[in-house]
Amino acid sequence: MVEVFVLNCAVIALVVVIHYEFLRRFTLLMPKLKIRHRLRLVFGVFGSLAAHTLEVWVFGIVYFYLDRAAGWGSLAGSYDGELLSAVYFSFTAYTTLGLGDVLPHGDLRFLVGLESLAGFVLITWTASFLYLEMTRYWDSD
Repeated sequence: MVEVFVLNCAVIALVVVIHYEFLRRFTLLMPKLKIRHRLRLVFGVFGSLAAHTLEVWVFGIVYFYLDRAAGWGSLAGSYDGELLSAVYFSFTAYTTLGLGDVLPHGDLRFLVGLESLAGFVLITWTASFLYLEMTRYWDSD
């Protein structure tokens, strides 16, 4: 059980750091862009989508390898054991969509629950960030 806790903490820490670094770097880059202020927000949206996609891939890769490792649990249902299937499952968990066509079993379930919670928090963090940036730059043009 200790290994499950440590792995879950490490994966969550990694995606939070990725997200933090994206937002930090975007905050530093935003004032330096020599484009219309409103267009900066479009770059922010695309950048945040890229950050979220990277975070989903982190979880997907972890699911892919844990499914193949003994003692961590497995993914079942419409899961064919391919990396893209693990990433697809990660997207449904991260966004809290939860279609239910792929089901986690064993200790893997804990990471899935944490991914949903982390995805919800990180998506909300992004929405708050973009809102603040929009209020800062919206009327500047």
